[in-house]
Amino acid sequence: MRLAIPVAAPLKRALDAAKATHGAGVKVVGSTILCNSDLRQWMADGFRSSWRKACAKAGVKDLTFHDLRGSAITRLAVAGATVPEIAKLSGLSLADVKSILDRHYLGGDEVLAETAVRKLETRTNLQNGLQNGPKRTSDGTEKA
Repeated sequence: MRLAIPVAAPLKRALDAAKATHGAGVKVVGSTILCNSDLRQWMADGFRSSWRKACAKAGVKDLTFHDLRGSAITRLAVAGATVPEIAKLSGLSLADVKSILDRHYLGGDEVLAETAVRKLETRTNLQNGLQNGPKRTSDGTEKA
């Protein structure tokens, strides 16, 4: 499946700079960004082989390329992206994103728990303020 993926500003600048430096040798026009040594689109086996070599060189063990997608999904969730937003960006179904978040990545994430409490607190304070009006000090002035 082909998937259009928007990129953050720093990556866009890097891709534009690479294209300006290397001209046609960098395929950032269209859908191909990562290329093999022949400047052609990677085939699945070639990419897997290059991934394994890079992991071995870096001393990384028991990590697959798909683990990067799971990490990205987690980081997006921690940043406040919704499950539908994450699904659209990752090309996974809503059920798959929920499964990844539930089973593998977010079980012990304290940041998400803290964020959830802050959101609830903010919403509760907002609702209380709307229902009860502004708070007043003993001299009758409004308190923020």
